[in-house]
Formats: sequence, structure tokens, C-alpha cells
Amino acid sequence: MNIQHVYAVYFSPTGNTKRLVCQAASEAARLFQVSCRAISLDLPEERERVRTFSAGDLVIVGGPTYAGKLPNKILPTYQEKLIGKGALALAVVTYGNRSFDNALAELCATLDGNGFRTVAAGAFVGTHAFSDALAPNRPDEDDLALMVRLTDLAVSKIRQTDGMVPHLVVDGDAQAPYYVPKGVDGQPAKFLKAKPKTDLEKCVSCGLCARQCPMGSIDLDQPSVVTGICIKCQRCVRNCPKGAKYFDDPAFLSHVKMLETTYNGRADNKIFI
Repeated sequence: MNIQHVYAVYFSPTGNTKRLVCQAASEAARLFQVSCRAISLDLPEERERVRTFSAGDLVIVGGPTYAGKLPNKILPTYQEKLIGKGALALAVVTYGNRSFDNALAELCATLDGNGFRTVAAGAFVGTHAFSDALAPNRPDEDDLALMVRLTDLAVSKIRQTDGMVPHLVVDGDAQAPYYVPKGVDGQPAKFLKAKPKTDLEKCVSCGLCARQCPMGSIDLDQPSVVTGICIKCQRCVRNCPKGAKYFDDPAFLSHVKMLETTYNGRADNKIFI
């Protein structure tokens, strides 16, 4: 099959998914000797338009694992705004050292249902959005090398099958419910309504958090005011140049402590080809 275009498509508030997906796209473009293009789904305005692909396109599509699946507020973008029309896909999810649960199965099912032919897939570990103690400095060199290896295998598969790839089976259940976060007491930790707080002594009202919020939920004129839904992606916390953003919700902090205590080993990536 003659691949003419390679695309990297991602929702990646803290950058880990973007890094892996772009690594794969760069490698695929090198092997097919074509250019690659990155398509961000991070911001509301970037998710407005429908992206239609076609036969001859290889699309590396990535997303993070939130409570064991794709982020529920972003899932409609994958379902309604990415149309395959015979394009090949490489599906990638990231997870923060606990488990990718059913996120990869959900992404693959979504792509297959939207007219893509999924060639290969992988679940990769990245530093947890909630805590640097969980998978610190990942994806690291070994993770990125495996991403390149997966891409190489996918390209070989495309060439060997002339793009007529069989149905890919991955771990997980696309229809399974979301994981229920737990606190240190083992009970469900309910923090859906938690929103970031602002240390007004540190905040200089630069507006970066408002411009980068994936939900468009932070007031540009008053960055301490959260006007809409918060998906706890931590982008505002991690990207604030003054360290002025933080969460203090007790249930949220209890869940983070549980994760740090229970999932502090080195988790493994998993690839499917």
C-alpha cells in the first residue's frame, strides 16, 4: 500500500501522549519517505472541525487514560470528529502507572467504527498528571524506543499485507464502565466537582492557564475563577510559570496519596501488532 501522508493526532494536556504519538509519526514518515503533520485536540477550538482522512493516510491517534478509559468529555471528539474512510491507524494510549484498563480497547473500537483500519496499538506509561512520584520522567528513552519499535512493526505489517490488515485485538473492554477512584481508606473518592485553586500571592494574571485550559473553563480576566467543567487534567497546575495553581480537595488528595502508595513500582508498556 502506498502511504502518502502520516498524521499525529492527540489530546495531550501534559504532553506525554503528544511526545509518543509524534515520535511514532516521525518514524513512520521517515520509513515511508513522506511528510508528517501534527493535529492537536487539546483546545476547544481545535476540536470544532471534523477531520476526514482517506486510504493512503496513516494516522497515529493518541489519548490519555482517565479513570480507565478515554476522557469522557473528550471522547465525543474521537467519536464524531475523526473520520477514517479507509485510512490506516496506529492507536496509542498513555497511563500514569496504575493501569490503562479499557482505554486502548475504547480507542480501537472508536477508530474501527469510524472507518479506520487499526494496524497496531500500544499502551505506554507516562508520568501521572496528578503526581511526579508516579512514573517519574516517563516516557523515558526505553519507552520511546519501544514506540519506535512498534511503529517499525506496524510499517512492516502494512507493507506485508498491502494495507489489508486483519482485525486487531487488544486488551480491555470498550463497553466497560469507568474505574472508580479510591482514597487511602479504600472507599470511593468523589472529587468530580473539584476545581483548581489559585495562590493569589503567586499569580501574576498572565492568563496562560486560561488560554491553555482544554475545557476553556478558566476566566482570562480573572484566572482564579473557574467558570466551567474541570476534567482534572492538571495542565494549569503543571504549566503555570509561577506555580500558583493547585488542588486542595480532600478526596482528590486522598486518591493521589493512595496512588503514590500503591502504584510506586515501574509499570510496563504493552504493544499489540
